[in-house]
Amino acid sequence: MLKYHKPYETQLAQKYVNEALSSGSLCGGGAFSAKCEKWLKDYFSAYEVLLTPSCTDALEMAMILAEVGPGDEVIVPSYTFSSTATCVVLSGATPVFVDCCPDTMQMTPELFEQAITDKTKAVIPMHYAGQTCDMDAIMAIAEQHNIIVVADAAQTMFSKHKGKPSASYGHLAAISFHETKNITSGEGGCLVVNDKRFSERACIVHEKGTNRKQFFRGQVDKYSWVDKGSSFIMSDLNAALLLSQLELGEKITQKRSQLWHSYHQALLPLENQGLIKLCKPAECNDLNGHIFYILLNSQQQCDALLMHLRENGIQAVTHYVPLHSAAAGEIYGISFDGLNDTQELSSRLLRLPLFSAMEEKEQEYIVSSVYSFFREMSL
Repeated sequence: MLKYHKPYETQLAQKYVNEALSSGSLCGGGAFSAKCEKWLKDYFSAYEVLLTPSCTDALEMAMILAEVGPGDEVIVPSYTFSSTATCVVLSGATPVFVDCCPDTMQMTPELFEQAITDKTKAVIPMHYAGQTCDMDAIMAIAEQHNIIVVADAAQTMFSKHKGKPSASYGHLAAISFHETKNITSGEGGCLVVNDKRFSERACIVHEKGTNRKQFFRGQVDKYSWVDKGSSFIMSDLNAALLLSQLELGEKITQKRSQLWHSYHQALLPLENQGLIKLCKPAECNDLNGHIFYILLNSQQQCDALLMHLRENGIQAVTHYVPLHSAAAGEIYGISFDGLNDTQELSSRLLRLPLFSAMEEKEQEYIVSSVYSFFREMSL
């Protein structure tokens, strides 16, 4: 079976992990954690970057920093992973689900603005498939209404928007380093702090609500419990793996981007014939090649192509069940408008295999299998 995803493996990863094992210190805050956080802070030109056990943890930290709580509403896309909403629910607030743009499957500034009420405390635009939402417009709307912007940039490591890293937009941003992402630490993530007012408190929340970081900086004689927080720190063993991936990140991204564009070019004739629809990211987006998806003309056609590819040894996959229609979404959230595009498009979206070690002949086989499906349909 030609798998949908394979993590990028390197000898450098083995070297760094062995060094971490030999160091005698595997908990968070070690040498590899410090190197990763500095690397990321420099890359994003951020006030702080804090490694976390997952992107979910980073989003939960962001809700604490934004002081989201009971009675508040947070605008989120319905077409996203559950973590985008569970962080809101855990804070005691209500996620308000909005529709997506058919060209990108993302929240637009217009959809965000229409859903704002006097209860809106924050918005979480999710950058789908390595794209970036129109963050300049979203930030401008948010500033007018005193709304905190927390970018769910889980899928965008090494993506750029107008020449800047995607996670450098938003007051706060969350990145994922899960095994399924381009850059991985197995499990992991980070919180990117782009607004100075959150910088010091983010370190406290990160350290279980203590001023431990100030203690290590020599700013206080003892550290103690001073604020809300939790166990939001990545182990140094995971950080060792992460550093090996970050240092090779441009190479990984270049290969995935090449594969993404090869798919797009090869399948464009099918779109021109009206058989599929391809993603149309904004020209100012420099994608990292995280996901390549196609939209079929019906759910039945999507299901049939999925089966056809699997019969040919190819593991293609669908994606999210819209949160507004999920069991928990109906209990904890509210829907803005009908979310018709999200409901309809999600049923016919199919993701094709894409990983850095994919060979040209493997991609050609996948493309030819897609074409053979449509040839068989026309008979």
